[in-house]
Amino acid sequence: MKKILYLMEYPMDLPGGAQLSTKSICDAITEHASDTYEVVAVCPELLKNKPSDYSFRIRTYKMGENRLINLLYRIRAFKRIIREEKPDLIHIEMSESLITYGFIRRAFKGIPYLYTDRGMFYGYRKRSQLFMMPVLKESSALVTTTDKNRKLWEENSPIRPLFTIPNTISDSFADYDGNKRKKGGRFAIGFAGRICIEKDWPFVPVLVKALNDAGIDFEVHLVLSLFEKGDDLQAQGLRDEISGIIGAERLKYYTELSQNEMSDFYYNIDLFAMTSQFESFGKAAVEAMSRACAVISTEVGGLPEVIGKEENLYSKDDPCKAVAYVKMLSENPDRLRSDQEYFLDRYRKNYTSDAYLKRHLNLYSKILKPGK
Repeated sequence: MKKILYLMEYPMDLPGGAQLSTKSICDAITEHASDTYEVVAVCPELLKNKPSDYSFRIRTYKMGENRLINLLYRIRAFKRIIREEKPDLIHIEMSESLITYGFIRRAFKGIPYLYTDRGMFYGYRKRSQLFMMPVLKESSALVTTTDKNRKLWEENSPIRPLFTIPNTISDSFADYDGNKRKKGGRFAIGFAGRICIEKDWPFVPVLVKALNDAGIDFEVHLVLSLFEKGDDLQAQGLRDEISGIIGAERLKYYTELSQNEMSDFYYNIDLFAMTSQFESFGKAAVEAMSRACAVISTEVGGLPEVIGKEENLYSKDDPCKAVAYVKMLSENPDRLRSDQEYFLDRYRKNYTSDAYLKRHLNLYSKILKPGK
């Protein structure tokens, strides 16, 4: 049996694409490949959960608020835990963890390692790249979540080999129940995500107003995750703006939903809208797909590759395309159903946890059994 150690700089129970994707692969290996691999995740102290809440082992370490102090904490913790665990393979899941590992990699020359870039090549500052590149040159593989990002690395760096493994989502979304899917009633448009600049929440009222001005009869379902000081004020301001446009009775607001609750949330909307100004992948879009929602999205980052349909993409410089498309779907049940079936099928073909597991196991096998 081979042991794989996953290195992270954020708690496993802090909502985020890297955390959820890491949990998904660890859960999948534990359930389906435990006779071949043992997995151990290394992350800062959990926020709410306990290590025993997970199907796999978690090793935690202390984390403070100062970036330099945190680096020192990680260096010490990574070195100690790697020596104790003696892994056969190290999978680095976040950029700060990659930089951290760079300081200690000479002490573990015999252990192969790989890195998953869940961002975009152009998203790293020059200083970060300065520290990352030497570590990546000695890695066994660099994994990206989209072909677009893989091509960026291919065109702008000497790092090889490169592989694409799209993100997956929580197993809470694994089984689709058509009986839960919304049927009839007012057209429902959903927005969901955490309060952060990348999501561009100020644009949501702009889009809602444009949709309302176009004469579309709809309601808004909004889910927000709040983490930092001031997030509650931004959330309240957003709710007030939307209510002022369509009326409070047509806004349904939720916060801090569990993954199971999020799964049910998507069943109750007809269309999910992404307004992000940056997304390396677009996990929320995949969640909506898995529940047979139509999806429209800004054409940024990795979203066009995830959406896979040009007519469902729009630019915020000219949202008229999005408005016209939503209006058409709201007035044409057959076309709406066709769009929903397209996205459910796209999820099943590309983004399930089974596909995610298979791609990782193939890569791990290549690294651990070179030449075979």
